[in-house]
Amino acid sequence: MDRKRFLSSLGLSAGTIFIASCLGGCSKAAVDNGGAAPTVDFTLDLSQPANAALNTPGGYLYANGVIVAKTLSGSIIAVSQACTHQGVTVQYVSNNNSFYCPSHAANFSSTGAVTGGPANSPLKQYTVTVTGNTVRING
Repeated sequence: MDRKRFLSSLGLSAGTIFIASCLGGCSKAAVDNGGAAPTVDFTLDLSQPANAALNTPGGYLYANGVIVAKTLSGSIIAVSQACTHQGVTVQYVSNNNSFYCPSHAANFSSTGAVTGGPANSPLKQYTVTVTGNTVRING
């Protein structure tokens, strides 16, 4: 094989691999993780500055793969922080007590249920127990 033909074949092969990886990146299997979320059991001390956001209604924080939020009514809720569509970190929206994915606009209720796509699977909801200044998240 001569040099020109070899380089042409090499370029064609590289191009094929590049195109295949681009097209495969948006496949259904790569997109929807089926709601997989970590099993956790941890506590947050609300007297610590790192957890101060939970002392204010509408505040939220991220810990151990979980988004923990204080609703406007004063209760504390927790769901997995990774959107089930593509794993982007969700945000808490206090004015409607929901979670929102800023990447593709998926919406979830305060319990993690899908209320607007493109996500098809709910966020995992965790059990929250408040005792004094301590918040335990598990599930």
